[in-house]
Amino acid sequence: MRALTFDKTLSFDARRADPIADDGDTLIKVRQAGICSTDLEITKGYMGFHGVLGHEFVGEVVSSPNKDLVGQRVVGEINIVCGRCDLCLSGLSTHCRNRTVLGILNHDGAFADFVRLPESNLHVVPKTVDDDSAVFVEPLAAAFQILKQIKLDGRKWVTVLGDGRLGLLVAQVLRNAGCPVRVIGKHPEKLTLCEKWSIRSRPLEDIQPRHDQDVVVDCTGSAGGFELAMQMVRPRGTIVLKSTFAAGKPLNLAPLVIDEIQVIGSRCGAFKEAIRALTEKQVDVASLIHRRMKIEQGVEAMNLAGRPGVLKVLLTME
Repeated sequence: MRALTFDKTLSFDARRADPIADDGDTLIKVRQAGICSTDLEITKGYMGFHGVLGHEFVGEVVSSPNKDLVGQRVVGEINIVCGRCDLCLSGLSTHCRNRTVLGILNHDGAFADFVRLPESNLHVVPKTVDDDSAVFVEPLAAAFQILKQIKLDGRKWVTVLGDGRLGLLVAQVLRNAGCPVRVIGKHPEKLTLCEKWSIRSRPLEDIQPRHDQDVVVDCTGSAGGFELAMQMVRPRGTIVLKSTFAAGKPLNLAPLVIDEIQVIGSRCGAFKEAIRALTEKQVDVASLIHRRMKIEQGVEAMNLAGRPGVLKVLLTME
């Protein structure tokens, strides 16, 4: 099969072996996949991963222990868990001690013709949700996770740092939850989208941090974003950290102690909520698509996705 792989260097492999499904696994023919910041960070050394990249995808089931799934369009949760460890049994299966993670940790991902996942990870995509939208289910679910982790109401001032792919999804989810949210970013064309969605925005260059925000959600994917979040959040406020990035310079964490800041790491979320939001057209994802490219153009697509100002780049397998 064709695949985009990383093993110290990024390359397109036209003859990679098809994935061999373990007992109980479902084999999926990938239709389309999305490049996200985590994929880019992996190529910088994040997680020490090697293999097929990619975890945002929509595909068609080829074979499965559940015959009703065959032929269905599906999206897949990225954590492959054991179901037996103490964390799984306590309801924290996304933190399974034995987990692998699709395209991120010890499990080949979706930038390929085929991918395998347990049936329990899969969600059928409604016919009213097209492939372009379905690719956004995984990152949109991650945006919804914030609402499960912190209590927000219309009296809290919330800033989203970062006008990239995830930041713009988070902003829409928080807006729909009734939060007075604003987005801080570097790219005028992205901030224009916020105006279209009735979300306040400000250029980063105009910001003077005043330690006055109740909640700051860091979606920058950089250590500098977290440092700015510490300067913006009020004493005893909350920073929600959505960023994942390769290790860089050490961070000065003293402000967290001095201002008694609560830091909440936020990762995966509920796919059902994301699918419902897309079905009901509560979130605009079409405006986030920058370009579609073929899997054979995968290296070029990754380079494009890493350029400033570029939003979602999609890989098609057709």
